Amino acid sequence: ITTVKLRSVLLDFVSQDEMLTPLGRLDKYISSENIFNRQMVARSLLDTLRAISEDERECVSVLERIDRLADDSEPTVRAELMEQIPHIAIFCQENRPSIPFAFSKYLLPIVVRYLSDQNNLVRKTSQAALLVLLEQELMERGDVESLVCPVLVDLTAPDSSDDVKTEAMAIICKVAPMVGRDVTERLFLPRFCEMCCDCRMFHVRKVCAANFGDMCGVVGGEAAEELLLPRFFQLCSDNVWGVRKACAECFMTVSSASSPDVRRTKLSSLFISLISDPSRWVRQAAFQSLGQFISTFAGPCSNTGQYFRDEAQWSGSQTHRADGVCPPQDSVDVAEEGGGEQTAEVLSADEPCCADADAQKCLPEETQPSSRPPVQEIPEQELFNSFHYWRTPVPRIAPELELELELELELEDRRPSAPALDRKQLQELIENLEPHIDDPDVKAQVDVLTAALRATGLDSGLEDAFLEPRAARSNPFIPSCTALTDSIPSCTALTTLSHDAVLQDVVPQALLEQYLSMTDPSRAQTVDMEIARHCAFSLPGVALTLGRQNWHCLRDTYETLASDMQWKVRRTLAFSIHELALILGDQLTAAHLVPIFNSFLKDLDEVRIGVLKHLYDFLKLLHQDTRRKYLYQLQEFLVTDNSRNWRFRSELAEQLVLLLELYSAQDVHDYLRPLALCLCTDRVSSVRWTSYRLVSEIIRKLSSCSSLLVSFLGELVEKFCHSQKWSGRQAFAFVCQLSIEEECLSLDQFSEHLLPPLLQLASDPVPNVRVLLAKTLRQTLLEREYFLSSVNCQQVALEHTLVALQTDVDKDVKYFASVHPGSTRLNEDAMSTTSSTY
Repeated sequence: ITTVKLRSVLLDFVSQDEMLTPLGRLDKYISSENIFNRQMVARSLLDTLRAISEDERECVSVLERIDRLADDSEPTVRAELMEQIPHIAIFCQENRPSIPFAFSKYLLPIVVRYLSDQNNLVRKTSQAALLVLLEQELMERGDVESLVCPVLVDLTAPDSSDDVKTEAMAIICKVAPMVGRDVTERLFLPRFCEMCCDCRMFHVRKVCAANFGDMCGVVGGEAAEELLLPRFFQLCSDNVWGVRKACAECFMTVSSASSPDVRRTKLSSLFISLISDPSRWVRQAAFQSLGQFISTFAGPCSNTGQYFRDEAQWSGSQTHRADGVCPPQDSVDVAEEGGGEQTAEVLSADEPCCADADAQKCLPEETQPSSRPPVQEIPEQELFNSFHYWRTPVPRIAPELELELELELELEDRRPSAPALDRKQLQELIENLEPHIDDPDVKAQVDVLTAALRATGLDSGLEDAFLEPRAARSNPFIPSCTALTDSIPSCTALTTLSHDAVLQDVVPQALLEQYLSMTDPSRAQTVDMEIARHCAFSLPGVALTLGRQNWHCLRDTYETLASDMQWKVRRTLAFSIHELALILGDQLTAAHLVPIFNSFLKDLDEVRIGVLKHLYDFLKLLHQDTRRKYLYQLQEFLVTDNSRNWRFRSELAEQLVLLLELYSAQDVHDYLRPLALCLCTDRVSSVRWTSYRLVSEIIRKLSSCSSLLVSFLGELVEKFCHSQKWSGRQAFAFVCQLSIEEECLSLDQFSEHLLPPLLQLASDPVPNVRVLLAKTLRQTLLEREYFLSSVNCQQVALEHTLVALQTDVDKDVKYFASVHPGSTRLNEDAMSTTSSTY
């Protein structure tokens, strides 16, 4: 009886609520003594606004009640309200543009007030809401500057509590990039500099250190170097290791916002101090950031054909290019797993920098025609600095002309050089290197010295020019003579010279030596057990910075990492080897990367997947003869350590689709065709459906060779259309549909070789096969005028088959064979008729 009465009361209660208007229910529960009811009111505000969105006056009434709810004494109610504020703001912007003051009058004051709320949960919720509002651009710039920024600055005042001050500084650092340079310099920068020196609260200093790079990136230029960098030096020597660790973690962003001179002369020595810090945690963070920091030394002298860019400043509509850089032709991302920390823009050295019509755009400013219209001045904050972009790469030159061009350029551009070597000294150098001529790098050095010796016989005046620094114009595959002579004190020392020399002048030598030491086993014990993986992760970025001419500096390190006992290290390299190949070029790739690539092919599945995911990207960089050798190894990818690893086989099918363009029709028929047919019978449906697309692309590839095409189509009919398994017969219908939709072969070829066996499936005993046939006929074939024409000899058979399907005993077959708007495509419906996994 009690239960019945309770249910009756509840039903009466619900019925009473249903009789109330949305505003009435809001008023009823907004003053409820039950905290849960008030929470529900806050949670249902958006639904209430939607219910009354047609009435502008009632919308304003809801916004007024929100202001009342904001004064609730219960923190959970206020936090719940703050979570709904961004959603309500978006609704008002999209649906009530006639109330332009809705956000600034009713919602923004609540957000600002809650930033200094006594409750920690409410404060953090308001901070998150503020960031969302800024990211969604729901706040007017004037409101941000006049209402939000002053409050944030006040919250960091000395009399604020420690928690509030720390939180406010963190939110200031996140807001600064959104409000821009001008507001940041006027309102935030003085307080930020003050907080960096807060001797009482190390938590505040830690927040400043963690966000230092972002702040440098916002203000940039002189403000960063004059006001911020001195504070950064102080933070790097802070007595709290957590602050120093935060500095190490953001070092790359600080460096990228600094000038090259400051980066080389000041930041390098500062970073070395962090690497040798007494705290293991600081050293660990510094080594993890070392590769990133080295990558900021990227300059215009590398001949890798790469462009660095800052994604935050790039937009497709931006037309300004610094230093006459041409728009990049292709994009390669080295930040994928195993890649470096940089994103590169690639301009193929085989292609001209610009089309003839645009050639003038690539000229330096002083060589532009004087008749051009004046260029509009670009704001300083939108200019790209030297870190963000590579300049135009040096065009590829015939090998026999490179040395001659080098010498001519040196005569035109004479700079202070190393002491000249006479013929006798050059001969001694060559004699000392000859015992080590088997090493490719030593052989390259001998070639350089031999050319120099030959030059001295032609013109003794070339000696001085030959020994000048040639980092910007040297052959990318041959170390410069200057680097060689500068680092070798005497001729006798050359007998110990090997390929592990680290001769380069792109980055400070101390930094490079520290990076190369990351493969030392002692580092794993004293710094970080994962240090080798961090080294592997950043290696493409370091290689891109040094350029292919300095690959000898990294070669030993790369080979050491490639044979590391930890599979995670090898996996990281496997994921990025295609990017490194792009950086090094085809000659160095063939000599040094192909052997490592081959070893990865035989590694664990965790390593092989990295190679497999970028198989096409790597093989397309190889010479055709070398690339063809891998045709014999592709079948090895069908074997995995775990047979249930179906994603491995699915990835193989995806890569094979791409690989078709790299090989001839005969090679595709002989080597890739068997793999595709094998994958089409995989027990996992996802692999099979990907493989069907592969088969259709093979048909496209073979369509240029009639004999190969006819042979392959006959094989498809035999293996699939006449298969004992209904899934095989269904696959044949799907391949036929793809071949027509993707125009993989001509309609005449299809009508002759595939259409007759396809129509035979109308009598298949399995309804799923007939369903797919009906879809193929109705949604694909009959959309082509070719199959409706009387010229087509198969027209009568096609119409009879369709009529038979329209009278099929299965209702789904009849439905798809009938005339109806095909709202769903074949590949979506067909997938639903097969097993979802196995």
